[in-house]
Amino acid sequence: MARIAGVNIPTQKRVKIALTYIHGIGDTTAGKICEDIGIPESRRVNDLTEDELSRLREAIDRDLLVEGDLRRQTAMNIKRLMDLGCYRGLRHRKGLPVRGQRTHTNARTRKGPAKAIAGKKK
Repeated sequence: MARIAGVNIPTQKRVKIALTYIHGIGDTTAGKICEDIGIPESRRVNDLTEDELSRLREAIDRDLLVEGDLRRQTAMNIKRLMDLGCYRGLRHRKGLPVRGQRTHTNARTRKGPAKAIAGKKK
């Protein structure tokens, strides 16, 4: 099991796909990392040498903000908005959609399951 940025990445998958298991690395970024290091995207993780794995680790640590640091930064950004009391911060605080979506219908992901209203039946 290869361990990169504190995450056990699957060994049977191709390198580009396996890198996306790390929070903060998507498909495009994984392809760019493989290209920069010189590892073909079609190689499997279990076929990589220790040298290639160490180059992958170094490139990710040097260039990208991933896993815990990224989650912490995101949480701090949201907390800053909430402390400021700006509109976006208030929406975060209330658990409502932040980016202008309608809430009359839909928005169930942010609002949670629908609650029954007494006396609503017609």
